[in-house]
Amino acid sequence: MITKQRKQIESTLKELYNDSKYDMLNMMKGAAKSVFRPMQPLDFKDAYLSISKEQGVGLVQLIKENNLKNVVEFGTSFGISTLFLAQGVLETGGSIITTELIESKAQQAIENFKKAGVNNHIELRIGDALKTLKNHETPIDLLLLDGWKDLYLPLFQMLEPNFHANTFIYIDNAEMAEVKAFLRTIGQNQKYQLQTKFGGKVVLVTIKK
Repeated sequence: MITKQRKQIESTLKELYNDSKYDMLNMMKGAAKSVFRPMQPLDFKDAYLSISKEQGVGLVQLIKENNLKNVVEFGTSFGISTLFLAQGVLETGGSIITTELIESKAQQAIENFKKAGVNNHIELRIGDALKTLKNHETPIDLLLLDGWKDLYLPLFQMLEPNFHANTFIYIDNAEMAEVKAFLRTIGQNQKYQLQTKFGGKVVLVTIKK
């Protein structure tokens, strides 16, 4: 059964990555709107903003090797990263709570989850993540931060009570200025250990034993 689901996920991911090859125009359109004002999430409502395949494979390995079950994701976009997470939790018997601000993206992501046969493993919460993840009470094994960069710190602080000794926090776009500022703040806390991956694009935060 897992083998069949894995193949469905891989097929859906292949389709999504093929579509995202032509995504640069949407990225440029979104960036162009920021010439006269700060960028906003809606500027990228048609852009995939996906992680790389290498990152996805790494996430699957991280989940499987550490038997991670309770996964929370900030920023599903069209669901590429979430499908990699699903590949991992299929093996560990876990589940995913993911978030997306933009309704149209969220609805397309849900269709992608159904196509991949893993929608029963994923709860997608639509809206501002600071509201949709508020009062989260379940321990978090893996937190993936890959949404709007200004929200990394407040989300981290809000969800921090749910971390435990073996929690992993996976931070994408670590090379961006806003994320660097966030990482400097986290790095000041002696309880956390930061490890750079993928040439500086990702930082993995763990709790020092």
